[in-house]
Amino acid sequence: MSGEEEENAAELKIGDEFLKAKCLMNCEVALILERKYEQLQQMSEDPMNQVSQVFEKSLQYVKRFSRYKNPDAVRQVREILSRYQLAEFELCVLGNLCPETVEEAIAMVPSLKTKGRVHDDEAIEKMLNDLSLIKKFE
Repeated sequence: MSGEEEENAAELKIGDEFLKAKCLMNCEVALILERKYEQLQQMSEDPMNQVSQVFEKSLQYVKRFSRYKNPDAVRQVREILSRYQLAEFELCVLGNLCPETVEEAIAMVPSLKTKGRVHDDEAIEKMLNDLSLIKKFE
């Protein structure tokens, strides 16, 4: 992004590096860290020797703020949100915060309604309904 162009996430002006970056939802990070924690426990008789305090705190954080716990649900959330041609960071914000209404979704991710995007209120409502069904049956 050129120096004279101001970044604005509401309009998806966030820089090429960020637009191309792979983002993970908290629930995805929790699954990764839990798997790593299990591996560390298996490798050592005293698992606390292998796990740093930063690792522990990070795992606690993502577990606490993960909206989805079941690995299948986590996969389904990403699949559903991927169908809506969202930028990675939009997908993760919606997956992490789980807005319940179209208004909440737009307030959290204003770029959903920027000019030239195909996200009308009905499409956003369907997306939110799909997410709520996953949460309900998890």
